[in-house]
Amino acid sequence: MILAVNTGSASRKYALYENGEEVFRAHLEREDGKFVAGFRFADKEEKNDITEADYKDAVNFILEKAEELEILKDRKEIEKTGVRVVAPGKYFYTHPQIDEDYLHRLKEIEGVAPLHITPVLEELDALIDALPETILISVSDGEFHSTMPEVSYAYAIPRDVADKYGIRRFGYHGTSVRSVLREAEKLMGNLPEKIIVCHLGSGASITAVKDGKSFDTTMGLTPLEGLVMGTRVGDIDPGALIYLGEKLGLVYEELGDYLNRQCGLLALSGKTADVRELLELESRGDEGAKLALDVFVYRIKKYIGAFVAGMGGLDALIFTATIGERSHIIRGRIVDGLEVLGLRLDETKNTAIVSEQGFIDDGDGARIAVIPADELGEIAKAAEGAVAT
Repeated sequence: MILAVNTGSASRKYALYENGEEVFRAHLEREDGKFVAGFRFADKEEKNDITEADYKDAVNFILEKAEELEILKDRKEIEKTGVRVVAPGKYFYTHPQIDEDYLHRLKEIEGVAPLHITPVLEELDALIDALPETILISVSDGEFHSTMPEVSYAYAIPRDVADKYGIRRFGYHGTSVRSVLREAEKLMGNLPEKIIVCHLGSGASITAVKDGKSFDTTMGLTPLEGLVMGTRVGDIDPGALIYLGEKLGLVYEELGDYLNRQCGLLALSGKTADVRELLELESRGDEGAKLALDVFVYRIKKYIGAFVAGMGGLDALIFTATIGERSHIIRGRIVDGLEVLGLRLDETKNTAIVSEQGFIDDGDGARIAVIPADELGEIAKAAEGAVAT
């Protein structure tokens, strides 16, 4: 068996694969102020409220559930465990076995992406305790973007400094994008030349895909750059950061925490980072919620336009991840006004699709599709192909 683990910034996902086939899946998240767990197994689905303690001890919680269902009879059956890792650096563009040296390297850069690296380090500790005999494989979330041309990834800082410290755009959500492209090829018969993938969740990014390879993406050295996200700031003038740090009296580590956890949709609305709650508040006339949603949508539209210009055209726009898959309202707002790019929505199709695959365009122009991401499937594939040392 292979266990796939995806510890996101606002959720935890797990799946067990036996001989390449998924036999069990679990998704733990916070919803309407409660912790919930969704399970899929043997063509059945169930969703239950869970405790905060269950969420914190997620590894043992989901393994005990698999054992209770007799899907897992002995934890020693899990030969490999693939773990999605969000971390900058060329070293983290690979899928190595996780050992003491790997953990040391990851801890050294923990402060660069605390929303992701800190939880994954905690997850790795839990996995080592719960599955001492499994082979742990790091599955790079950025590796898909290793094909970006230098013009896309270079920052305008001295080259010797950039090379010495590895400061460049690396990009993330590559596991999601790769899984979406697999399904896009099946859905469309072949993979279009110029694609834009909008991964819209608590963390959000857009990737331009040209000839099946990453051409550009919105996230940079860290997952802070680019779109406005749930609690992450997205693009901001570097000068504003210097000024902000001075005025608030924040040292670098404190400023990083501030930009990761206290900004984004949460800051703009003054109330919540959850798009579902923001839409409800907006419907009741809340100006902060409206501003947050307007900025979120506008930033997405702006990047779509930039990437179309960069690639010299667009054949398909794909929505994925929690917001992209579930919210027809946000999809509609994003596409509205982009007819100049050949994007025209079919409102009926758009409204009908929630967390399923399908086209939502009117058939006259660039294709627009919703394709659920299968990051866990990609993680399992990478772990299976990794060579254990």
